[in-house]
Amino acid sequence: MSDSLRFDTIFNLQGRVALVTGGGTGIGFQISSGLAANGAKVYITGRRKETLENAVKEFGEKHKDATGSITALTMDVTDRTSIAAARDLIASKEGRLHILVNNAGQTGPVSPWFENPNAPQRQNAETIGRSLFEGESFESWSSVYNVNTFSIFFVTTAFLGLLAKGSEDVAGYTSSVINITSVSGIVKLAQNHFAYNSAKAAASHLTKMMTTEFAVKNIPVRVCAVAPGVWESEMTVAKITPDLVDRVGKGLQPVPAKRPGLAGEIAGTVIYLVSPAGCYTNGQEIAVDGGYLMVNPSTS
Repeated sequence: MSDSLRFDTIFNLQGRVALVTGGGTGIGFQISSGLAANGAKVYITGRRKETLENAVKEFGEKHKDATGSITALTMDVTDRTSIAAARDLIASKEGRLHILVNNAGQTGPVSPWFENPNAPQRQNAETIGRSLFEGESFESWSSVYNVNTFSIFFVTTAFLGLLAKGSEDVAGYTSSVINITSVSGIVKLAQNHFAYNSAKAAASHLTKMMTTEFAVKNIPVRVCAVAPGVWESEMTVAKITPDLVDRVGKGLQPVPAKRPGLAGEIAGTVIYLVSPAGCYTNGQEIAVDGGYLMVNPSTS
């Protein structure tokens, strides 16, 4: 019993093979670094080869004592041919996959004036409606849904067979998919970007559907989601100082924690879910948000 409760047993990632989309920057890189630092062999994907290679180099310089590794793998999550090529490469090199983190995302169309009561677009219902209608497009909405929602379906289904094989090599362990959603998909506010928030909400529901369908069809792959709050990334601000926290969060109430999230907090949450400690957790969405959803109107 004592050995089964040791930290290095319940959170053991040694020998686990992971793939993190959008793993070269921001939250994706933080998650990838956390997995690799603790023993996983992590493939990070993205469209920008140089960005991925720089991430590999940075990890190597900062984590010389890591027991795992990070490998760059160019893949476009909105292109089935590219996804299939990455799947075939993982199949040939590893023969299985234990962890898939669907992290790739983009902000999409933004209406900066929407929360400014003095903006000319905010005069009345007519000016608000026309400004939203004319300022955005079907194409821009489709683009953000392609990355933030549709890619989760196509990447997960492409790797599902390899994930199922990953559940066979260690007794009691089940492979898992972690979808990085957002508090923006849970809060009942647009935060200046209706498309992004609704796409993240769709990703949250897609997580639940996959969980149920895989379970009732006896597919040994768990699916959970992690919803970050205010975080430093390419999509927000590279450096979020205390005075910027609530400007980035765009809530009705301030973030109780009064700071952005930290790398260890997002990586640690994912590590819990994908390690033996999380194997009895399925279909859950965990908000890592410094209390944001406690004080702002949400669907949770």
